[in-house]
Amino acid sequence: MAALVGIFFFAPLIRGVKSWYKIGIFSIDPIELTKIVLIILLAKYFSKRHVEMYQVRHILLSGFYVFLPVVLVFLQPNMGSVLILVSLWIGILIVSGIKIRHFLVLLFCAFLVLILGWNFLLKDYQKGRIISFVSPQVEPLGINWNQNQAKIAIGSGKIFGQGIGAGSQTQYGFLPETQTDFIFASIAEETGLAGVSILLLLFLILIWRIFKIALSSQSNFSRLFSTGIATLIISQVFINIGMNLGILPIIGIPLPLVSYGGNGLITLLMGIGILENIKNNP
Repeated sequence: MAALVGIFFFAPLIRGVKSWYKIGIFSIDPIELTKIVLIILLAKYFSKRHVEMYQVRHILLSGFYVFLPVVLVFLQPNMGSVLILVSLWIGILIVSGIKIRHFLVLLFCAFLVLILGWNFLLKDYQKGRIISFVSPQVEPLGINWNQNQAKIAIGSGKIFGQGIGAGSQTQYGFLPETQTDFIFASIAEETGLAGVSILLLLFLILIWRIFKIALSSQSNFSRLFSTGIATLIISQVFINIGMNLGILPIIGIPLPLVSYGGNGLITLLMGIGILENIKNNP
């Protein structure tokens, strides 16, 4: 929390967002560490109270733990990471045994928050991204340019791709952020459906292995922590690929273990390291 608050005072403004501390040539993003810490916190909280999940107060208190970092991340602003943090909470809630009626109430509250957020909280450029997603014919050379180029790159890859380093959209600069947000489109263009299939297969194997660890774990904490890591990977993969395919608005979520960036890689490997320890000591 201290690191997230310090962002507003010590972080430089980069592309209209304060998200990274700059220390020499290094950039440190506290949001990535926040994801792992939040998984640990929620797993510990619910592991002690799984038999009391019928009590609404546990849902509300756990929601308060999530609410604090969500507000700070939203004010940066970073809507993509807000969605990831909320997804972690919901994923662990479901596995903890939340009642269906409580879950439906949460969905209704989320709907109300979306309505209020659209009218009072979202900035114009954030609304523009959503409008462009719903109506892609609006500003094809403006706000829709990035997503249109991503879809062109994916389609041009066909079955076996144009070859490593030979993608026209990627190499000639038509496709932006090829190393982060749109790395999936870059891979699809240069390796085609074959390369993308291998990539998705690797993610499926990783997620299957995580759930296997969760099922073999003998403690509630281990199961919930494993579920949290799986939720983190699944949500980021889904959102990133969805952005590239044009089925989700662009909200700046990298592809885990693939996109450029040491912060996300190091923290996710920390989580996987804890999973390895759980596997060896179930």
